[in-house]
Amino acid sequence: MMPAWPQAWGALPGSALIRCQPEDFKVSEQLGFELSGTGEHCFLYLQKRALNSMDVVKRLSALSGAEPRDIGLCGLKDRNAVTRQWFSVGMAGRAAPDWHRLEADGGVQVVMVGWHRRKLRRGVHRANQFTLVLRAVTGERVALEARLEKLRDAGVPNYFGEQRFGRHGSTLVQARRWMRSGHKVSRDKRSLYFSALRAYIFNCLLAQRVENRLWDTVIPGDVCVLRGTRSFFSCQQVNDEIRARSAQGDIHPGLPLWGRGPVSFDTLFGARDTDNLADCREICAFLANSALELAWRPARIVPDDFCWQFCDDDTLQLDFSLGAGSYATALLAEFVQYNEGCIESGSGGEQD
Repeated sequence: MMPAWPQAWGALPGSALIRCQPEDFKVSEQLGFELSGTGEHCFLYLQKRALNSMDVVKRLSALSGAEPRDIGLCGLKDRNAVTRQWFSVGMAGRAAPDWHRLEADGGVQVVMVGWHRRKLRRGVHRANQFTLVLRAVTGERVALEARLEKLRDAGVPNYFGEQRFGRHGSTLVQARRWMRSGHKVSRDKRSLYFSALRAYIFNCLLAQRVENRLWDTVIPGDVCVLRGTRSFFSCQQVNDEIRARSAQGDIHPGLPLWGRGPVSFDTLFGARDTDNLADCREICAFLANSALELAWRPARIVPDDFCWQFCDDDTLQLDFSLGAGSYATALLAEFVQYNEGCIESGSGGEQD
């Protein structure tokens, strides 16, 4: 079982059901760059329903003749959702098929087709736009509105969602077992396990900041991440300008996605001797010795264009945008106690 990560804004004002049907969880990737119009990679903007992203990759491979490794995507999206997502297919030396044949088996709609010089890579899109419908909403309207305003203005801790760790943490359990066994696994599983281990370390560090009420505050020695970008800088001293930029949401405290680089375990975690820290120390040493380069992720997310609408039948619609790699469920976890209306959902509810 995964730990219950500490929350930033106190007791939740209500409860709700999410994903009672795929249409209740809509996600649209915003690419953030223009296609070149030429090149050997065909870019497809596809809408899928009740399919996970790898199901679509298999269809693209079968239709185009391209190997799965030559098919790019920005991230994995939920099965129990309606999502619009970009894929690229390397078509060097092959004629493009009629892409609308993807629609024959149902669940996929071709929205847009273009061409580009480079393969699509994980996490290169700018943001994900969400439209969520929450059902069977309970709680006082005034308290719910106040919490929504707090989330809109101040944001939430940027935890990795439970999807990153597998159902009931199963992927993380497998990753730990693989880490300690030294056994070889497929490239896809290796990537999945590394992602789960790095996400776990990140969440543990963020949980400490939340407990200390420092998740949204820049402190001396922090790495600061510029909002909406991958740019960052080290902040050895916190002055009025840094405090103002942090308060405005222009910069966020950054925490590491662990790997090789100038980062100290004892500085970030402390030197206490606990089972949890021993586990984290073992994982961090493994990641640093696995040729993974240190990266930085913001500790806070502030939703863009956040708005909501209460309906008469105890439903609530939320519309907002989050930067690539942030999870809608991290926002929901600070709003209401939510449960899945439909149990089955795929990996990657992020949305990476």
